[in-house]
Amino acid sequence: MAVNIKPLADRVLIEPQAAETKTASGIIIPETAKEKPQRGKVVAVGSGKKDHTMTVKVGDMVLYGKFSGTELKHEDHDYLIMREDDILAIV
Repeated sequence: MAVNIKPLADRVLIEPQAAETKTASGIIIPETAKEKPQRGKVVAVGSGKKDHTMTVKVGDMVLYGKFSGTELKHEDHDYLIMREDDILAIV
């Protein structure tokens, strides 16, 4: 999917994965009890800073903090834009 949003400096654009609707044991989770997803796919990456090269690349699946980043809605899709430092791990 091509997105015409280009993050600046050390920022990353992430498409969050959908929240789980069912537990591993098969229990259905109601809308009011769903948690914010903490996993997503990197859609766009900034160029980095002078003394910082980017570690993540487009297509990586990453884990990030629950309240990290800024939510953004573009062309009926939800995205998060955050600094690379807010990303906890590449999965």
